[in-house]
Amino acid sequence: MSSPDSTCGREGPLGRTVSETVDLIVVGAGVVGLAVAREATRRFPGARVLVLEKEGAVAQHQSGHSSGVVHSGVYYAPGSLKARLCGEGRAALLAYAQDRGIRYRITGKLIVATDPSELPMLEELERRGRANGVPDLRRRAPAQIAEVEPEVRGIEALEVPSSAIIDFPGVAVHLARDVADAGGSVLTGMRVTAIRESADRVEVTCEAHGRAFVARQLVNCAGLYCDEIARLAGAPTSDRIVPFRGEFHRLPASRSGLVHGLVYPVPDPRLPFADVHLTPTVDGGLLAGPNAILAFAREGYHWTDVRLRELGPTVAYPGFWRMIRSVPDAVVAELLRSLTREAVARDLQKMVPSIRAEDLLPADAGVRAQAVAPDGSLREDFVFTRTPRTLHVINAPSPAATCSFAIAGHVVGGLADPRRDG
Repeated sequence: MSSPDSTCGREGPLGRTVSETVDLIVVGAGVVGLAVAREATRRFPGARVLVLEKEGAVAQHQSGHSSGVVHSGVYYAPGSLKARLCGEGRAALLAYAQDRGIRYRITGKLIVATDPSELPMLEELERRGRANGVPDLRRRAPAQIAEVEPEVRGIEALEVPSSAIIDFPGVAVHLARDVADAGGSVLTGMRVTAIRESADRVEVTCEAHGRAFVARQLVNCAGLYCDEIARLAGAPTSDRIVPFRGEFHRLPASRSGLVHGLVYPVPDPRLPFADVHLTPTVDGGLLAGPNAILAFAREGYHWTDVRLRELGPTVAYPGFWRMIRSVPDAVVAELLRSLTREAVARDLQKMVPSIRAEDLLPADAGVRAQAVAPDGSLREDFVFTRTPRTLHVINAPSPAATCSFAIAGHVVGGLADPRRDG
């Protein structure tokens, strides 16, 4: 392997691009990619770690467009990667926030059943939570629900005291600083356009000035574009990322104290999404939502964001239509919640009767990168694939941000020491 080239991609004397050589490249500067890069600098001291981010700053998409919820682990099937990594990741994330002065707050969560048909799923969530080691779970009768949240009504609820909220963009900024302090680099404005793997290295080309980089290994944490990066690298995957826009509403300041903690409905067991819920924010606000509808671009935060180059492959993908046909009622419900805030208010009123449609003001949306299998099933667990010198995080929606430190340990633990050839 050649030594590092200090020209760092500048034009050589004959007009050719000179490549920079590093030990490890991480694609994507969200919290997962930055946590992976930080963990690599800690596990392999002296390794030259480079993060490539296509945007002009870190945490510009999923990490920066979320409600900031730190999950505890009640939703995930025991034995799954999500279940295994959630508790570990939550503890590491909150310890990091405490150490760095990042805003967070333990809020607790109520998962509220409003109809007898929801009670079996509520019992299943309690079973999963206990199997996953979630602490201090409590079942709450109607009178006890009101003691915890006076505005909330339900026939029964599961209280999850360990749930929290956090400033995830702040986490990303601190992680990027850690990478730089350890001798690594986070380069923004670097959209990866080509990846070529050989026996002893990976060559990566970025569209910015034709810059090229060479590394011994590469980790793909590209979120909404992770499947495209995987295909550039020739990694085996038949899944496709389908972008689901989650539209939020905010409540006015006069109503921000309506609830004290997170208030969720019992989820639809067919879907890996939570229905619309109430979430306090670290800046003292209160969010309602999100829904989950198809985005017309991978970064489609508004109905008017349309990229035919990205929408075309989605609607041509057989797995997309199989997914739609499997849950037509959910598709209609999500569409109605997108088109009218009255539909959002009606769903929230099942848990919080005092919510009014006029309380729901527009707020920023997020886009979830959801892997859909060819048979139409939505991947519920984290999914990874690899080639000899590349590793790809293919499905990392919620609770990936909560699990980011644990995912980093899992990923970096699967890498060879990038400081050595072979």
